[in-house]
Amino acid sequence: MKKIFAANGSNGRNVAGHTNWMQRHVAKFFAALAVVMCLLMFSTVTEAAKASPAEQRRQIDELNQKTFSRLYEKYPNAQRVINDCYAWATLSNTGMKIGLFGSSHGRGLAVNNVTGERVYLRMEEQSVGLGVGVKEYDLIFLINTREAWDNFIAGKIRFGTSAEASANDSVNGGSIEGATYVAPGVWVLQMTTKGVALEASLKGTKIFRDKKLNS
Repeated sequence: MKKIFAANGSNGRNVAGHTNWMQRHVAKFFAALAVVMCLLMFSTVTEAAKASPAEQRRQIDELNQKTFSRLYEKYPNAQRVINDCYAWATLSNTGMKIGLFGSSHGRGLAVNNVTGERVYLRMEEQSVGLGVGVKEYDLIFLINTREAWDNFIAGKIRFGTSAEASANDSVNGGSIEGATYVAPGVWVLQMTTKGVALEASLKGTKIFRDKKLNS
């Protein structure tokens, strides 16, 4: 019996040692992954910042066109809704999440359909929730009132979510499937490589004017 207990105790120590070894190596793996992802995101942001303001505006205009092309391909009626609403905005973003914490950075363009004003934007988001990876996605905002427009471009919108099923324009009652009501007079769609997400979460998101590109 003593030999049996001695053998079991040895196995227990081996299992505990193996568990500790696994934990150390998993921690090292995630630490290395975090460094790689941070470097990738930093290099992307740095390359964009190196371009002249005129070149950055051109890049954003091109991203905006690609976003709408994907949207119209999936929802052909979206073009009429966007043309009829008071204003709209698109932002192209890169998000990174490691463990519990994540962040996203983006840039985009807002256009007032009534006045013709164009405002270049930046976006920052901090999020909490389990996950690992880097994703790229687009946000398309539909803005239905002047007050909502003024608050949006001034960075005063405090985003929440609602159970609204669609984004309706104020003229002809058109809708875009998958839009989420996020603030008074503001709806948003999230476009990924797989299409439009049913609900976009914008908690912790800040959108503001890009001072350099609007000077």
